[in-house]
Amino acid sequence: MKLLIIEDDENLASTLARRLTKQGFSCCVAHNQSDALLKAHENLPEYILLDMKLGMDNGLELIKPLRSLLQHSHIVLLTGFASIATAVEAMRQGANDYLTKPVDMITLLKALNSEKCNAVTPVSSEVMSPERLEWEHIQQVLLSNNGNVSATARQLNMHRRTLQRKLQKKPVQQ
Repeated sequence: MKLLIIEDDENLASTLARRLTKQGFSCCVAHNQSDALLKAHENLPEYILLDMKLGMDNGLELIKPLRSLLQHSHIVLLTGFASIATAVEAMRQGANDYLTKPVDMITLLKALNSEKCNAVTPVSSEVMSPERLEWEHIQQVLLSNNGNVSATARQLNMHRRTLQRKLQKKPVQQ
């Protein structure tokens, strides 16, 4: 089971590779977009673990090229900045799964070993907090502006620096 780990944090990448090797995966690590595409072409992995933020690059931009090169690979997007908008966009681009950091090994293994499932996931009846709703709305507007912070700030009638500070924070949980 070949696995390509695309993660800019070298310590996390090596930890994931070490732990997943113990689970039977043959791991290869890439730390940036160009290296990821090269290693994907060389190794033809069956599984890909992709970080959404790769330094200054966006991991979402890698999904389509990886999917066109490896149609049957199972792609799991891993992020510390989760939002509904990015989850929808990741699935639209071709990712099979979307997990938030920190992720435990059991959840990660389930995501990597799961086939595309047609089962409907039950929707939680919990109501989102106002802070979480704000985060989701900002992410949706940012996505509609193709990541342009200035255009998003104008559209939200917010100062650009205020928006940048909000984007640097981790999302509020429910």
